[in-house]
Amino acid sequence: MVAIDGPSGAGKSTIARRLASRLGFTYIDTGAMYRAVALWASRQSVDLSDMHRAEQLALAAQIELAPAGRILLNGEDVTEAIRTPEMSNDASKISAISGVRRAMVAKQRAIGEVASVVMEGRDIGTVVFPAADVKVFLDASPAERVRRRHLELAAKGQNISEEQLAAEMRERDQRDSTRADAPLSQAPDAVYFDSSGMGIEEVEEAILKIVRARVTNGKEIV
Repeated sequence: MVAIDGPSGAGKSTIARRLASRLGFTYIDTGAMYRAVALWASRQSVDLSDMHRAEQLALAAQIELAPAGRILLNGEDVTEAIRTPEMSNDASKISAISGVRRAMVAKQRAIGEVASVVMEGRDIGTVVFPAADVKVFLDASPAERVRRRHLELAAKGQNISEEQLAAEMRERDQRDSTRADAPLSQAPDAVYFDSSGMGIEEVEEAILKIVRARVTNGKEIV
């Protein structure tokens, strides 16, 4: 089990996918799971302040993490639908609901208990799998995180100014870090990486060095 936590825009998804591919592990994007529940809530016109209804949706949601990073919600491919700024904001809100978090954590643990995984999110090393073999807290400067996310959204044809994006990310960081249930925080035994001045390959290789020593049981990593 490799747990990667960190704020939005730090590069968690990119690094986790690459690590999973190198290791032959299953990649689990827990943020996508919350986004899927948020999307379902939006489609059902559920007010995100309705904690009971949000929890019901989270418990009932059939979320499948398919190959190539595809996300299925109740059998429908919602990979693109959950990647909008609106869903990012809604996912942050719905993830603050204790009942929703309990439902998602149970699903995440069920996956992690039957497969070798690289799981990324905001509370993997602190709550979901506190006994993970390797824990990494991946970070970057606020300006760098905004720049990366802006480029990512622009590539998808989503037009949003860097100023607006910065404001939304600050709000999300505040909400994620101060929520009562499983706030974003670095586990005491997690390795901290500030990826601002590091390339993707550099971060990947640094984490792989740790993984090689702890979880590969002598298996060669390509």
